[in-house]
Order: sequence, then structure tokens, then C-alpha cells
Amino acid sequence: MVYSIHIVEDDVAFGKMLTAFLERKGYEVSISTQGEAARATLANQTFDFLITDLRLPDDSGLDLLVYAQAQQPDIKVILMTGYAEVGTAVKAIKKGAIDYISKPFRPEELLMIIDEASTDNSTPPKATSKRKRQTDKIQDLEQPHQMADFVVGVSEVSKKLNEYLKLVGPTNMNVLMMGESGTGKEVAAQAIHAYSNRSKEAFVAVDCGVIPTEIAASEFFGHVKGSFTGAVNDKIGHFEAADGGTLFLDEIGNLSYENQVQLLRALQERKIKPVGSNTEIKVDVRIIAATNENLRTAVAEGKFREDLYHRLNEFAIQIPPLRERKDDLFLFIEYFLEQANQSLNKEVVGLTKEVSEAFKNYAWPGNFRELKNIIKRSVLLTQSNLIPLEVIPKEVIYSEPVAEAPTNDFSKESNERRLIINALRETGNNKTKAAKLLNITRKTLYNKMEQYQIDL
Repeated sequence: MVYSIHIVEDDVAFGKMLTAFLERKGYEVSISTQGEAARATLANQTFDFLITDLRLPDDSGLDLLVYAQAQQPDIKVILMTGYAEVGTAVKAIKKGAIDYISKPFRPEELLMIIDEASTDNSTPPKATSKRKRQTDKIQDLEQPHQMADFVVGVSEVSKKLNEYLKLVGPTNMNVLMMGESGTGKEVAAQAIHAYSNRSKEAFVAVDCGVIPTEIAASEFFGHVKGSFTGAVNDKIGHFEAADGGTLFLDEIGNLSYENQVQLLRALQERKIKPVGSNTEIKVDVRIIAATNENLRTAVAEGKFREDLYHRLNEFAIQIPPLRERKDDLFLFIEYFLEQANQSLNKEVVGLTKEVSEAFKNYAWPGNFRELKNIIKRSVLLTQSNLIPLEVIPKEVIYSEPVAEAPTNDFSKESNERRLIINALRETGNNKTKAAKLLNITRKTLYNKMEQYQIDL
């Protein structure tokens, strides 16, 4: 069976490229560049698929979706946009779209969506299958809103990063996050907490880089009144505040050697003693640590305790920089733009073409933090609907084009294998305890050990 597709895309060149690609794959394809023309076509011809841009010169992709379904109830609608936004994706799925794809994308990605939908049509589905698929998509899209500032990327490295977060989240393993400054390590830590069984308990974030050595013990473990000059009241420390939940230790490499010893003891014994107290307090805390330094080098140089490093590094995650997530750039621009508009009471809707090109060519050494700051500054200075080139910092405008990012070795299988090995070592090769730590059954653990050829 030959499926018919109608594309609605105001970018003529991009529309022609998609048309040629899909025709080569055996589909019958027609195209409109405006919503009015698309409505006339849909009223007179029947199609299997409608693929429409979200933002059209004279129409809205969401409105066109509703119109198409009224004219042809069996038509399958896919929305595409360069202004990716999770809230709009939820609306699209709730209105009946089968999927939502954000630009830039490879034609093969669109083909996969079409092929999957076509396969679903080839066999009689259960009556609830379409509703269930839509519900699953809505839940996937809405879940990140439970996490502060969490945006699910569309790039391969982002998808694989999120796989890691979901993989390690339900376990009790300590996590060490490595990455450049501004890459969103705390946001990723909050995601792990949200995916964990501790999600209803406290998430406590601590910047180890700003804690003076002499008061670190009090900050971490608390103190009792009168234990030192200035201790006018009892104080609960970060460990006790995070009891039952997650303690995020940012810039862990900045802790003094003495404080590292105290931290290691607390992690090993799962007990703390407030400064000036003789009473030990049991605590159940999961540690997620982060650093933009090379802790292996710090260990080799004697600046960081090796035993503490291994205690924290039960599972390591490398957070990719923004320059390696080019397909996510405009997703985050849209998100930070919305934040800036709300904060500054403005209504800037996007970027001019010149600014878009400058942003694509810039390397973003400050990563997401730099992007967020530049967007907010630009929104403040913009007097029109689109951010113009003159409000953008000169270093962004005159930067050299970004080199192609190297491929990261993000492998779910290799990290799952490492999770299992770490769990077995942590439990002294006790399979029952390791399975419980990994939140899987003992049988599943044995199957995984056989699959990954683990013999400890």
C-alpha cells in the first residue's frame, strides 16, 4: 500500500528536501506553504499523514491539527517546529498528534515515526492502543516539569544522558558527576533524585567551594548551642536535613583534606555527630557529588583521598557541554526565553535569523549558564518581538564556527554492566543484596551477569 502525505512547511527549501526524501521512499507527497492552502487541500483530498510546522505565516499547527481531524478523522498528524517547547508538545499529543519532532532533525527520524505509525495500521490494534500511546507520550513529556529547570534534549547525547539518569535513579548508588562549569550538573542531580525512590524526601544542594574549612563540620553535621564562639543555637547540618533523601555536593574537589576525612567517615558509618555533641545520629543519605576538575589527577597528586573518590564514584556520569548538544540549542533558547519573559514582564517571541546563525556558530564556553544569561540580557534590551543582532555580545557575533563535536561513548549496556559490578563489589559479591541495591530481582541480576559476562 502506498501512503499519501501532505506537508505544510513555509520554509520552501526544507519542504522540498522532505518531499524529495519521502518520495524516494515510496510515499505520495504533496506540499503547502501556508495554512489557508493546506486547509483547502485537506477539504478536497484524503491523506494518510499530515506533517505540519507548528508556526506558519497565517496559521497555527495546532489549529490545523484540529481542522484536519475534523475533515479526516483517520488522518495521522505529526507536528514539527524549530521552536521546540515541551508544553506545546503536550498540547499536541492531547489533541491527537501521533508525535512531535523538533528541528533540526534528520529525515530518517521522521521516516521512523511514519514507519512506526504505518506498522501500527497493518494489524488491527486494540481499541485502547492509540489512547495508551498518547497517554505514555504525555507522561514522558510532563514528567520533567517535576524537576526544576529540567529540559529533555533531542540530541543523541542528551537522550543517552537521560537514559543514564533513569538507569541509576532508582538505585541507592552514590553518583559522581563530571563536566565543565555551567553544564547543569545540579539539574541532572535533581533528575536522579526525581527518578529515585527518595523523590518525596528532601533534596539538599551544597556548594563545597564556598564553605570555609573551619566551619565545614558544623555545616555538614550541625552543632549544639555553645559548642564554639557564635554557636548561639542548636543547628541541624546538611546530612540530617537530607536524611531519607539526597545530598548534592557540588565542587566536591574543593573540600580540604580534613573535611574529606570527616565526610568519608560519615559515608562509611552512616552516622554523624554534631559539633559539641556526644550523641551519634543515624542518617540515610544518598550522595551525588559533582566536579569540573579531574579528581583522578587530584588523587594522584595527593589532594583528594582515593578511598573517598571510590566511595563517591559508584557510578560516574559525564555531563556533555552545550557545544556537543547542538540539536538541543534552540530547545534551551526557547526555554530560557520563556523564563526571561516571565521574569522581565516582556513578550519577546524569538530570534532574528542573524542572531540564530550567530548562536549556532558560537562555542558557548560558559555552557547553559552563559546561554541563560545572554538570553535574559538580550530580552531586557530588545524593544521588538525578535531579539536583534545589536543586543548580542560581540564575542558571540564574531566567534569562529563551532567544530563538529566528537562522538561520546554513551553506551547504556556498558554503564549497566558497570552498575552491576559496582553493586556486587559494594555488597561483597552478595547477589541478593546487590539485586536489592539495583532494585531488580535476583533472577534478573543473574541474567544480566550472564549477558555481560560478569564473573566476580
